[in-house]
Amino acid sequence: MSLEPLDISLLIKKQISKYEKNLNYVDTGTVVQVGDGIAQIQGLDACMSGELIEFPKEIYGMALNLEIDSVSCVLLGNDRDIKEGDTVKRTGKIVEVPVGEELIGRVVNSLGQPIDDKGSLNATKFKPIENIAPGINDRKSVSEPLQTGIKAIDSMFPIGRGQRELIIGDRQTGKTALAIDTILNQKDQDVICIYVAIGQKRSTVAQIVEVFKQNGAMDYTIVVSSTASELAPLQYIAPYAGVTIAEEFMYEGKDVLIVYDDLSKHAVAYRTMSLLLRRAPGREAFPGDVFYLHSRLLERAAKLDDIHGGGSITALPIVETLDGDISAYIPTNVISITDGQIFLETDLFFVGQRPAINTGLSVSRVGSSAQINAMKKVSGRLKLELAQYRELAAFAQFGSELDKDTRVQLDQGERMMEILKQPQYSPMNVEKQVIIFYAVINQYLLDVPVSMVIEFTEEFIKFVEGNFPHILTNIRETKDLTEEIEENIILAINEFKKLFSFS
Repeated sequence: MSLEPLDISLLIKKQISKYEKNLNYVDTGTVVQVGDGIAQIQGLDACMSGELIEFPKEIYGMALNLEIDSVSCVLLGNDRDIKEGDTVKRTGKIVEVPVGEELIGRVVNSLGQPIDDKGSLNATKFKPIENIAPGINDRKSVSEPLQTGIKAIDSMFPIGRGQRELIIGDRQTGKTALAIDTILNQKDQDVICIYVAIGQKRSTVAQIVEVFKQNGAMDYTIVVSSTASELAPLQYIAPYAGVTIAEEFMYEGKDVLIVYDDLSKHAVAYRTMSLLLRRAPGREAFPGDVFYLHSRLLERAAKLDDIHGGGSITALPIVETLDGDISAYIPTNVISITDGQIFLETDLFFVGQRPAINTGLSVSRVGSSAQINAMKKVSGRLKLELAQYRELAAFAQFGSELDKDTRVQLDQGERMMEILKQPQYSPMNVEKQVIIFYAVINQYLLDVPVSMVIEFTEEFIKFVEGNFPHILTNIRETKDLTEEIEENIILAINEFKKLFSFS
């Protein structure tokens, strides 16, 4: 049956009414030069700084230099499959990483892709790695302690939830060990931990993950790894990926601890990128914005006020020095951004004082506001007496005659230094620390030979756990050192001394 002219016109009108004009506009460019992980592109006139650029074969890059007639882009994949003349296109997005509970217990790379053997992440939420730090009005002062389990830190340089405390020192002085011990001590503390490895050897990262597994720490830890063999841009974005993952938990009202190991290698990766991008070098060949590189990262650590959920990110950046020079460019930059530093000294390390914390150059700008009352009462005298000991020890080296009071102060100082020694992977609960410091500052250890101080304290802790467990329970619950608790500690010390063999 043939259609009448009227039917045809109705059909055409119906088709016209349903017609939709969908124009797909894609901004493209052409690769004009590629090499050393850098691609120079002509075109992409509307490209934004930090935007993801899509190359052939699903390789992505990040636009960093926006010039008059070209865009310079760092590649987040291998440049072997990219050649001059390739067409690239904008994505309209910046680098994103998966966030959420699915990442806990996993090892991921800088892009949030799993690199362990546990399969895909199945994450449903993604966030851009660059984010503006919480404003002044969104924050509140740091007041809740984050216990590291390291006696020297918890007593003299306390870290609060939301603080940024720098760990600084020469290579092989125990910087990573301090950070690992702190993560191990967060077991059952309701703190999510993120360890960001920047420029480390693969074998080193594997060993650290194994330590976490053996101690049950992977149940609350995420490892973000960008190893030394990876491209400089991937090392550059690793800490930003880590803090983005942390922010998701913070805005849910949770407490997070993040370790950046280490920011010296991060700055070197950024310098490598910047020199390849032909950015003007400054001091030590670093680009002019290297301070902003770390300030915008570390400012994202915060303690949020109750209106914003009360969550926190505590940052422990690590910086490596050369021959103890803390006045070098990167160390001074990071010291000025953080709320204190823990300085590890090579000389102390090699004489067996481990952790090798220099109590003179280390400081926490949050101070005792991030300590429980029990620790405040014992740590104040500890800091003062250690300072006096350091001065007296310098004079005592000349071999002059010492009066009785000076001799007592030196003996007391030696025992305090011995108390602060602590083996690796053995963090100590704060209540145990309190009773040990109480014993030493009240001179109950003066009759204990220096060589037996560590053995004495270890056995004393076991004795209290077995015979006076209520002391530890009371300190844990009240967070204070009442007269009754003090009397019980003195009783426990005297009872134990009757049993301990000093031979």
